[in-house]
Amino acid sequence: MAQVLVVDDDATLAEVVIGYLERAGHRTRHASTGADALAEVRALPPDLMLLDLMLPEVDGIEVCRQVRAEHPHLRVLMLTALGEAEDRIAGLEVGADDYVTKPFSPRELVLRVAALLRRGDASAGSSQLLVAGAVTVDPLARRATREGLELALTNRELDLLAFLMEHPGQAFSRAELMHQVWGWTFGDQSTVTVHVRRLREKVETDPKSPTLIQTVWGIGYRLERA
Repeated sequence: MAQVLVVDDDATLAEVVIGYLERAGHRTRHASTGADALAEVRALPPDLMLLDLMLPEVDGIEVCRQVRAEHPHLRVLMLTALGEAEDRIAGLEVGADDYVTKPFSPRELVLRVAALLRRGDASAGSSQLLVAGAVTVDPLARRATREGLELALTNRELDLLAFLMEHPGQAFSRAELMHQVWGWTFGDQSTVTVHVRRLREKVETDPKSPTLIQTVWGIGYRLERA
């Protein structure tokens, strides 16, 4: 099972979440501030970080930004208050892989943790290199490059890019991408929009005039090899 770092300044909530995670077989550590969370990750990176958005000293957005810069493949599941749509988008933009809104069921949270860990493991199954223009993805190594330089992609970004490269020229709606890439049958479709925008910033010569990941108006997105 995985090692999970629970980052939340609500001691009661953290205790409940840790109890459910440990009963599911995971090993846990706890940090109550953003500064402590960064220190924990730097000392021993976990498999997944469960990160509250509202933290003392250093907030969850900044923690995620710093962690993502240092550990691009560490899975981050962010906790946000119900109705904070802008904060959820901000979390995704700095590299969070997923989010759960409070209040939540601890059992549902454990299932989301398991799904996120499982998606990361399953996505490394193909050994065939994927190539589109100057971009190459090695699914087995979980590595992407552009013109020979490695790209700092999150797990979710890498999964999305690899999926599009496996289906060149095919248009997918945002709902289809959520379901086929990440296994979601419901959720905020702006998640896909945010990740496409982040991907374009990393793989396109001019993100404002993309030639690789193209918008299909009224449908969604498609990838062009050339």
